[in-house]
Parts: sequence; structure tokens; C-alpha cells
Amino acid sequence: MKTEHSGRYYSRFTLGQRFMHGILVFAFLGLAMTGLTLRFSHGPWALGFAQGLGGFGTIIFFHESCAVLLTLMFLSHVFNVGYRVFYKKEYALVWGRSSMIPSLKDLTDLIGHFRWFLFLGPKPKFDRYAYWERVDYWAVFWGMIIIGLSGYAMWFAPFVARFIPGSMLNVALLIHSEEALLAVGFIFSIHFFNAHIRPHNFPMDLTVFTGKQSEEEFRERHEEEYDRLLNNGGLEELETTPPPRWEKNFSRVLGTTALILGLVMIGLTAVAFVKE
Repeated sequence: MKTEHSGRYYSRFTLGQRFMHGILVFAFLGLAMTGLTLRFSHGPWALGFAQGLGGFGTIIFFHESCAVLLTLMFLSHVFNVGYRVFYKKEYALVWGRSSMIPSLKDLTDLIGHFRWFLFLGPKPKFDRYAYWERVDYWAVFWGMIIIGLSGYAMWFAPFVARFIPGSMLNVALLIHSEEALLAVGFIFSIHFFNAHIRPHNFPMDLTVFTGKQSEEEFRERHEEEYDRLLNNGGLEELETTPPPRWEKNFSRVLGTTALILGLVMIGLTAVAFVKE
């Protein structure tokens, strides 16, 4: 049953985090669209898309440009986390409730969640990050390292071949291609479901776009964090103004566009595999 909206909103993501997420979405969509076109270049849709942009040379140019953009965002994130942990001594990013490192609580929450699905226990209370959000984070983090290193090895093959056997570049191509397909499948299915399609989020969670969350959403999705902040007086420090209508509508347009593109690419990938 839906509760009455209190009108209170709380800050959840900074402008910098929202900007980085937006660039990440843009770069990943660009990489996925161009990468799938290269991977399934024999398909009619891939040929048509490439020809519409000026040929496969143009596809490769956009693919490499998005790769550089995504790499810069990745390095910026790693630098920011390192700066906050080692220079500003924000050790909570490593061991605290704000950490993305999995803990024993994630395992107990996972078990408790399945028990709740089967009507065998109460729904677990989640803190700032739920276990599936940490899975999303690390899937992207390690995926970027693996895909990035293999991709740059192929991009700068003559230089890399000075240090490794040339045959290893074939292995890099295989790793890059298969890991990229895994990333596309994960982001456009598991991540989309977790972030937007699952109950209480459907049809879209605007928090990562606006950086703000209503009190009802906060209490429903992160009950343990909400209760803790309410008891220690920290909730008032996060209270902010509601996002303006234009920002919410703009966020819906961006999110819907990404969802549609992602689902279309999942469909094209499935069709390509069937016809191979």
C-alpha cells in the first residue's frame, strides 16, 4: 500500500557523482552500439548502421573515442577514492557503511531476501547500499579493467607485441569480445532490472539523475540507514529541496532513452546469435 507523500527529500548523490554516472552511461551506450556493430558486422542491421555513419572506419573511431572517455571516468573515480581514503582518511569508504566492499551483512541480506521471497521470513533492512548494488558496482569495475586492457592491447598492437607474443593478441580479441558481450547482457538486463524495473522502482528510479530521494523512497529502500540517521539526528543534515519538474522530466527522457537503446541492443544481439 502506498503511503502519503510527505514532501521531504534527502540528498543521496553529489553533482559530481551524477555527472560521472551520466558520462558513464553515454560512453557505455556508445561502446555497446559500436562494439556490437563490429562484433556482428556480417548482420544486415550492423551493415546498415555502419553505412549510415560512413562505414566501419567511422564505427571504430567512435568506439575508440568512447573508450578513451570511459577510461578517463574510470581513472577519475579510482583517483577520487584513493584521495579520499589515503589523504582525507575517509576509511569508511573501505570498511564502513558507505563502502562498496562486500561484507558478511550482504550475505545475510541475500539469504534473508530469498527467505522473504519464499514467505519464510521478514524482508531484510538494507543500509546505504544493498547487496545487489555492490554486485552492480564490482561487475562494472572489474569488467572495465578486463575489457579496457584487452582493448588497448589490440588498439596499440605493434607496441604491445614488443612485450608479449603476437598470438596473445588473438587471446586479447577473444577476451575483449566475450567480456564485452557479458557486460552488455549484464547491464541491459540485470542492472536495468535492479535499478529501474524491479518493484518500488518501476518504471524508473530517478535518484541517480536528480541526486535526491523522497522520504518514502528512502525509508522503503534503505530502511536501516534511514532509521540510524533518524535516531542520531543525521537525517536533517541530508534534507534538501525537491527536484524541479524540468529536472525530473529531463531525467525521465535520458533514462527512457537509455532503457530503450539497451533493450534494442539486447534484442539485436539475440537475433545475431540465432542467425550465426
